[in-house]
Amino acid sequence: MKEREITALEEGLGYHFRRRAMIEQAVTHSSQAREIEAQHAGESKYKVSDNEQLEFLGDAVLALVTSEELFQRFPHFREGELSKLRAHLVSERHLIQVAQQLELGHYLRLGRGEEKSGGRGKTALLVDALEAILAAIYLDGGLEVAREFVLRNVIAPELERMERGGGSLPITDFKSALQEAVQSLGLPQPAYVLVEEAGPEHSKTFTVEARLNSRDRSPEFVGRAQGSTKKTAEQDAARQLLTYLASRPKDTDGKTARSPLEVDK
Repeated sequence: MKEREITALEEGLGYHFRRRAMIEQAVTHSSQAREIEAQHAGESKYKVSDNEQLEFLGDAVLALVTSEELFQRFPHFREGELSKLRAHLVSERHLIQVAQQLELGHYLRLGRGEEKSGGRGKTALLVDALEAILAAIYLDGGLEVAREFVLRNVIAPELERMERGGGSLPITDFKSALQEAVQSLGLPQPAYVLVEEAGPEHSKTFTVEARLNSRDRSPEFVGRAQGSTKKTAEQDAARQLLTYLASRPKDTDGKTARSPLEVDK
């Protein structure tokens, strides 16, 4: 890579490498490495490093940082909820968006065959390069620097987008699932009530109740949950109501709620 390309890539990543060879390896696809080795076929020990091993390590670093961050951010989430959210954040579908925003395709070192077949735009190559770059940052600067990169580029923007869109992923949108469940049972929609707000302004804890009434409008069940935001608390309270409905005896007409928790296990 030319010096100006490395500098431009580092600016986009927000990290300056002490060992330039690390970033060059991270963007070198195996097709380029094998092509260069073939040009030096007479030199038996000639070896060009590609990004495959770095991609393996980067995948592990990404999983660790993401797991730790979600564990700390969402202390009231259960294992299944945390696993689903992590699966989304480390998915190819999400990571390709990050790789495209960082314009990694421009910096890939590809063999002629991959170049001609549109390798710079291939999802697998871009995601592998992103994970390899993460590993390179980890090896060059340490875990804290790698964590900052993941939070800044992979986790924080997506969680903010999700919060703007309603506070949860569709697969963990318990409020919507509860709305559908009570409709199918002919029950009134639940009421969400903020019953307590505690803590300093910058670190509040909200306690919310999700109140379910029977068909005659009499109280039937209350889910109560705490969260760092009202939306988080409402989602957890809604999850409790769904769990209750799933275990509720069938009505005389044979109806019972079909809980999405059963599907998601």
